[in-house]
Amino acid sequence: MAAAVVWRRGAAWLRSCRANRELPGVPRARGCAGSREVVPTCERYAVRRLPFARLADGDVAFFERLMPGRVITGEEEVKPFNVDWLKSVRGCSQLVLKPQTTAEVSQILRYCHERNLAVNPQGGNTGLVGGSVPVFDEIILSTALMNQIISFDKVSGILVCQAGCVLESLSEYLEEQGFIMPLDLGAKGSCHIGGNVATNAGGLRLLRYGSLRGTVLGLQVVLADGSALDCLTSLRKDNTGYDLKQLFIGSEGTLGVITAVSILCPQRPKAVNVAFLGCQSFAKVLETFTTCRAMLGEILSAYEFMDEKCMELVETHLKLSSPVADSPFYVLIETSGSNSTHDEEKLHNFLERAMASGLVTDGTVATDEKKIKVLWSLRERITEALTHEGYVYKYDISLPVGKLYDLVTDMRARLGQSAKNVVGYGHLGDGNLHLNITAESYSHSLLEAIEPFVYEWTARCSGSISAEHGLGFKKRHFIHYSKPHEAVLLMQQFKAMLDPKGILNPYKTLPSAPDRSAC
Repeated sequence: MAAAVVWRRGAAWLRSCRANRELPGVPRARGCAGSREVVPTCERYAVRRLPFARLADGDVAFFERLMPGRVITGEEEVKPFNVDWLKSVRGCSQLVLKPQTTAEVSQILRYCHERNLAVNPQGGNTGLVGGSVPVFDEIILSTALMNQIISFDKVSGILVCQAGCVLESLSEYLEEQGFIMPLDLGAKGSCHIGGNVATNAGGLRLLRYGSLRGTVLGLQVVLADGSALDCLTSLRKDNTGYDLKQLFIGSEGTLGVITAVSILCPQRPKAVNVAFLGCQSFAKVLETFTTCRAMLGEILSAYEFMDEKCMELVETHLKLSSPVADSPFYVLIETSGSNSTHDEEKLHNFLERAMASGLVTDGTVATDEKKIKVLWSLRERITEALTHEGYVYKYDISLPVGKLYDLVTDMRARLGQSAKNVVGYGHLGDGNLHLNITAESYSHSLLEAIEPFVYEWTARCSGSISAEHGLGFKKRHFIHYSKPHEAVLLMQQFKAMLDPKGILNPYKTLPSAPDRSAC
């Protein structure tokens, strides 16, 4: 009964958003002209602006004195920071700040707290749920210039760096030292490590190295009132009191602004192999995974899958070529270890078993770096290919592995011809499905057919409505499908304690507090 109430609540919110694209009496924020290609979030979702102060000339003057040359105010210059890279949500901020130090972030937030100015922390702006851009006119605090590596210990493998370091740059630096980052993402060329931590990003290496909740050792965070919390420890074991960093990992910038990270990095594998295989059914994909895990054991570092629709998209839009004959499903398996002869022998024995038993119908193996990157691009660039299809409805779901693809099948049957494409791919080794639905343009009726059905389906299977992308703006009202009321209430209490004025990344992650008057 409780679940049914939750589902009705989520559905009611959704209907109200679609029925009232613009609330009467709620003024449009300034600075929205000139971006007709993306409908402002506040209009599309009928969001009511909370009573934060509005930016004044005196505020801009203060920030220009604090950070000369690192304050952006021009409409065209601010525009890229207002729109997510999917071009699905758009804010109306008039100001972007680019601090370089924790002290500057502290001064910014102390001032904004006193003035009751809302702040939107932003890293590489690669998020997929609308959490990285403003909803109204929140000040954008960009970590782009906080990009310094503070230290790296070759003995322990512990890296300490500022939050604005780009993931790919960190990876390149570490590889020169004989190490790698414990996470890898398709967006690695743009995303910031601080944003990765703030969203608890999963990615392609989680099967081998675990989540950021295990590899992040310490954080430096600035709270809403400007006070700096220095928990930037480089210790693997520290059992003194509560583990406060866990509050901020995955908090999406709503509890504090992460300014520096201490993270444990594994040694760079000396031998890496990638197999790209074709399977005739999802049941074969699952059985291949079971066999693979048993035979490859400790050297298995990734097990990814994609359906034939995904392959069609990367071939059509990105002109990539599949090395495997047409198959209903494709699997990418990566091994990484310290002995190439040992690893290749194990992989050969597995492939021989998989082919002989009919689990796999075709496949190819790459051992050199260039060919490995070519095979990985077939999987990593699916998101990019999807953007060429029009508007993309994205869902990042955790499910019991055996049920992972059932949701795709059911969604195709439900939507029929109303969707352009319904595709499924993801991190099968982690039970993480990326369900993507495309249409020529945004459609209220199509969204109503998808939501809350997708969340109800996931809840019935005891899954999570967000495996690794976070809740952001788009999913915050559906958190009850994955968390009990008591857990959500406790989260709101944490938020109220750490950010009593609610200035940090408002309208994100948690459901709205009781109605407050619009301004």
